[in-house]
Parts: sequence; C-alpha cells; structure tokens
Amino acid sequence: MKSLKAIFSLFVFCFSLIVCAQNNDVVIKTNKLSENIYMLEGQGGNIGISVGEDGIVMIDSQFAPLTPKILTAIKAISNKPIKFLINTHWHHDHVGGNENIKNEGAIIVAHDNVRKRMSVDQFDKYRNRTTKASPTKLPLVSFSDNITFHMNGEDIMVFHVDNAHTDGDAMIYFTNSNVLHMGDTYFQGKYPFIDLATGGSVNGYINAAKRALILIDDDTKIIPGHRNLSNKKELTAYLTMLETLKTRVLAEIKEGKTEEEVTNNETINKEYTALNYGDWFIKDAQIRQTFYRSLKEE
Repeated sequence: MKSLKAIFSLFVFCFSLIVCAQNNDVVIKTNKLSENIYMLEGQGGNIGISVGEDGIVMIDSQFAPLTPKILTAIKAISNKPIKFLINTHWHHDHVGGNENIKNEGAIIVAHDNVRKRMSVDQFDKYRNRTTKASPTKLPLVSFSDNITFHMNGEDIMVFHVDNAHTDGDAMIYFTNSNVLHMGDTYFQGKYPFIDLATGGSVNGYINAAKRALILIDDDTKIIPGHRNLSNKKELTAYLTMLETLKTRVLAEIKEGKTEEEVTNNETINKEYTALNYGDWFIKDAQIRQTFYRSLKEE
C-alpha cells in the first residue's frame, strides 16, 4: 500500500511539473483591433479587452496559472483597473482565472446558466467526465437575455444565444469599434466542440452563426473562442460547412442509419477533411457523431 501511495505521489508531482512547464512556455500575444479593443491569445479561450478612461472590460480569463502573464499584458496596454469580467460560457479554459481577476476588483458577469453550471458538479455522459463546481469563480451579476455596458465611448452589447456551444453562451459586440467576440460559438477554421451534455445543439450552433451574420458587416473583426482573428467572409463559409453537415447527417438519419454507421461514413464531410477542419480538437469522425446525436434528439 505504501509503495502504491509513493507511486501515486510521484505521478502527481511529475504531472504538476509538466503543467507548470506548459504554463511557463505560454506567451500571451496582444493584437490591437481598434483604438481601444484588443485580443489576447494564450492558452485557452481568446480574451477580449476594452480599454479607456472608464476602465477595462475583460472577456474571459483563460486558466488560473496564466493570470500573472495576462495581467502583465493588460497593464502594458492600460494602467486602468479591470472593472468587469464577462464570461462567454462556463468552460474552464474561459473561466479558470475568474477568482484571480475578481481579486483584482473586477465584477464578473455572465448568463444565468453559466452561474448555474458553475455552482454544481457537471457530469458529461458522452465523455464520462465530471467537472467540479467552481463556487469561488461565480459571476456576481447574471442576465437572462442581454445586457449593455456603456463604457469607453461605446455601447458594449452582451447577448445570449440559445443552446449553441452550451446553454449559457453570450456574444459581445463593441458597437463603435465594430468588433464581435463570439466565444466558443465559433472555432475559426476548425470543427466546433458542441457540448451536448450542457445544452449545446447543432441547430442552436447554426442559429448563433446566423445571428452573428445579421449583426456584422464586411468590416467587422471577429474574435472567435479559439484560433485566429476572423471576419464575415470566413464566418459565412463556416456556416455553410455547418449547414452542409446538418443536411447530410439528417439524410442519413432519415435512411435509418445508426450512430456507428454515420460516425464511420467519411464521405459526409470529405471536402472539409481535405481543408483540415478535423486536424484540431474535434476530429472528422467526432463531428459526424456529434451531429448525429444532436439531430437525432431534436
């Protein structure tokens, strides 16, 4: 028994060293999008920053160990305090640093369902994984539909999109700067992770993209939840991809195909395989499976 405990302790120690090494290797990249809007890239969801005389509005906080690096990057932009931290949804790579940012004096804001999800353990039956509750990272302010901040010379519109990536997604539109932060309702250039276990759905994800496209124009800069800065042209092509897969998977379901058959049918998304949509987090077979599971239930 002692030897097993020793082995386990050694494993935990080694794992901790690996995580620390990964955090040490992360570089926070700052991208200036307008006079007062910035996008920060690091490890986890892309961060949005609004700076000005009224203070700083921050969107998402990535992982907790990265907070010192993130704060250093922010202070290089502005020495104003962080007044608000808006969460686009509840996943840990977007809210991990919440407590640290709260300790800087920020008020955390998110959709009602984000607070609900973070308040209790979340079990994902599809991945057989439990995410523990995060009571110290909860939003202080939550909203059901939308909320607007009037800061730094513009209206910052925060609005809920139903059952897209999760059941608590919010997009943030900086009206004067013409910048839209879409959170994980958009994975630029790659298949999305649609979290069916916490309210995400294919139809909701498609509707979120459509809602974004109604709002923006050809000059809008789009901050996706992950990967590179984007635009209306790329998002339009992304929507086409989503609708194409939906049409094809629905046809398979209508023909009585099973989940296994659809998951293994490489022809469903062959052109997107060629475009490397599946060489990232969600693979080609996974997206077929996700679409089948979601559309079969809707």
